Amino acid sequence: MPIDLELQVKTLPNSPGVYQYFDKENTIIYVGKAKNLRKRVSSYFTKNHEYGKTRVLVKKIVKIEHIVVDTETDALLLENNLIKKYQPRYNVLLKDDKSYPWICIKKERFPRIFITRRVVKDGSEYFGPYTSVKTVHNLLDLIKQLYPLRTCNYDLSEPKIQSGKYKVCLEYHLKNCKGPCEAYQNEESYAKNVREIRNIIKGNFKESLESLHKIMMGYAADMNFEEAQRIKDKLDSLKNYQAKSTIVNPSINNVDVFSIISDETHGYANFFKIMNGAIVQSYTTEIKKKLDESDKELLELFIVETRQRFNSLSREVYVPFELDLGEKIKVTVPKLGDKKRIVDLSLRNAKYYRQEQFKQIKIVDPDRHTKRIMAQMQKDLRLSKEPRHIECFDNSNIQGTNPVAACVVFKDGKPSKKDYRHFNIKTVEGPDDFASMEEVVFRRYKRLLEEDKPLPQLIVIDGGKGQLSSALKSLDVLGLRGKIAIIGIAKRLEEIYYPGDSIPLYLDKKSESLKIIQYLRNEAHRFGITFHRNKRSKSAIQSELEQIPDVGKQTITNLLRKFKSAKRVKSATLEELIEVVGNARAKKVFDYYHTKKDK
Repeated sequence: MPIDLELQVKTLPNSPGVYQYFDKENTIIYVGKAKNLRKRVSSYFTKNHEYGKTRVLVKKIVKIEHIVVDTETDALLLENNLIKKYQPRYNVLLKDDKSYPWICIKKERFPRIFITRRVVKDGSEYFGPYTSVKTVHNLLDLIKQLYPLRTCNYDLSEPKIQSGKYKVCLEYHLKNCKGPCEAYQNEESYAKNVREIRNIIKGNFKESLESLHKIMMGYAADMNFEEAQRIKDKLDSLKNYQAKSTIVNPSINNVDVFSIISDETHGYANFFKIMNGAIVQSYTTEIKKKLDESDKELLELFIVETRQRFNSLSREVYVPFELDLGEKIKVTVPKLGDKKRIVDLSLRNAKYYRQEQFKQIKIVDPDRHTKRIMAQMQKDLRLSKEPRHIECFDNSNIQGTNPVAACVVFKDGKPSKKDYRHFNIKTVEGPDDFASMEEVVFRRYKRLLEEDKPLPQLIVIDGGKGQLSSALKSLDVLGLRGKIAIIGIAKRLEEIYYPGDSIPLYLDKKSESLKIIQYLRNEAHRFGITFHRNKRSKSAIQSELEQIPDVGKQTITNLLRKFKSAKRVKSATLEELIEVVGNARAKKVFDYYHTKKDK
């Protein structure tokens, strides 16, 4: 696999979506859908394919593009749209003009409700499309079971009904219809049923499912297991029912959708082309900033260039914020509903593209990646310098016993484990985290100053305002206040505290800056806890050996040096103990353990 292609595959997201393969002529040769894009696409390049056609396809792939969606069902629908538009050479299925089914509530007096594959712009309501025909039939069966509806295609206008033109049919006698054709059911009663059916189609059918469940249990109680199983199949199908798709929506006509996200140096913009309510094209790209342009300026430029590039004639665009595109183009900024969801999906694809670019840079150019991360941290944490060298402190003790502290060091955003340091608390008695923090910060930077070693650009204190204040006291004593940036991170809400500021900073939960701070904090906690456990364990071992009468510290040290643990000392033979500590002491140790055992 070529290096460029391998890089694209490695950085694909683990999300549902559609992937498109391009050949050297930049022509789409295959479109596929996936529950997990990275796993599905990588399987093409790691498996030995049985079919020669697939092997030829893989050899021709030069570029991969993808569109991230919310669900696997949306991926299936988008795949169908793209295959029908581009007719890729290596796709066999879905190339015909057959589309996924819809449920139609016909615009007429006493509306009919039926399954259709054609969307007609006549004012009727259409719900779907559905990737499972079985689900649609189960839904319609549920509706017919709960609400008697007409199935005839008569024109049930009021004059024709009053003139007695129609007669009730077999459906009326089977109680499947209440006979609106002879005015046995009025329009208001029928409309009420249609309103309730509309809710069911939209996915609000909790009560209907409960009703079906009672019917199923009734059949089971009467030993009618075939009917009970039939109802159970319907229930299982409806539980996985998806009421609405973001990918295909007949309420949205021919429009272009644009969104953008940016950082210090680049903007990342996405474009969706929607025709007849379906996404038929997607394009995402990176835009380099030249003069610190705003998102508004970048997006306006992107829209003009993209519409020219793809010869778009749509008179309306959906965007996340107000833009000036001239009088000929209608700009819509959706606030909620289907239009807002499609803009959010576009923004999500822009974000994924940005993440993939970062991952590729990290692999190909790690120095550029580090510089970007450091610049972002400097901006997010409001620092005067890039935090190339960061140190984080954490305390560990249990009710004041064996108090210790840990200092972990990150350089260029990565752990520098050779610089990690442990501290035994020397001047503090009892469980006092504040005093312990003051001690270790003082000891750490007093030593660095004495040894003339480089100081960090940022200190992170694991804790809130109390621990931060304690650390500041030590910096004041050492004359380092203002020379090193210092912050505290509180665990509960990941609040960032600054000296002298009672209002914390909240970073975006997905920001890389917060992730590095969390990594620092977790690493300090892990390192400190490990040291604390080891110290506690060693203390427990020594205290057990110290219980043996007439056995001193030197004897205990010799035993532990040889046997490594009290458990091994206990299980050692008398001869083995004699070899280490001599006859008299060995007998005392041996008798202590074995006398206890006999008792």
